Amino acid sequence: MPWVYLVAAGICEVVWAAGLKRFGFTPTWGGALTVVVMLLSFVLLERAMRELPLGTAYVVWTGIGAVGSAVLGMAMFGEPRGALRIACIGLIVAGILGLRWSAPEPRQESVVTRDGSTEK
Repeated sequence: MPWVYLVAAGICEVVWAAGLKRFGFTPTWGGALTVVVMLLSFVLLERAMRELPLGTAYVVWTGIGAVGSAVLGMAMFGEPRGALRIACIGLIVAGILGLRWSAPEPRQESVVTRDGSTEK
């Protein structure tokens, strides 16, 4: 489940980056939605980091955001599509996959309940 949270957080990062480009922090519905999706991205990242290593979670989150934003920028905002740029995006994807495949199994943290007992 932590990887699902992490991918969703990365997708939210792409959405808020595009929203920031399109709407900024203006007092509009688009600007408000940008802020909401930004907060959701952080909440989902925090959920993923409960079970994944900090370095892995953060790098994968920013990598998904970087790749997704670069591709979205090329598709929607007319940003350059040069071969070197696309190759560099491919290197980021390779790094994300490498971290995913080399990450240890998610750990289950114990949680202390109100009655003082612990559970996983």
